[in-house]
Amino acid sequence: MENFREVNNDILKEWFEFREDFICNMCDEDKNYIVACENATEKILRNVPNKNKTFVEKQLDLLDKAFMDYLYYCNEKFYRNGFVDGVEIAVGGCGE
Repeated sequence: MENFREVNNDILKEWFEFREDFICNMCDEDKNYIVACENATEKILRNVPNKNKTFVEKQLDLLDKAFMDYLYYCNEKFYRNGFVDGVEIAVGGCGE
């Protein structure tokens, strides 16, 4: 049996890709709850002296990337493991 806790090209990976597509096509109500890093970046950069803008913008981009990597990691880890745990409980309960 395949280890579903490992990330492969499987149905759960397809689900994550579907969710990513969903985020790109959200309705206005859903958009109220998304973290808008671009808006925060614009506001911060408007209040930074010109000599520091390039540095601050680079740091904000790194922060945005780190945040997105963290979200992806957490979703992958907890959705995948939660799903696998649920399957193991269901299968274990059916076998007895």
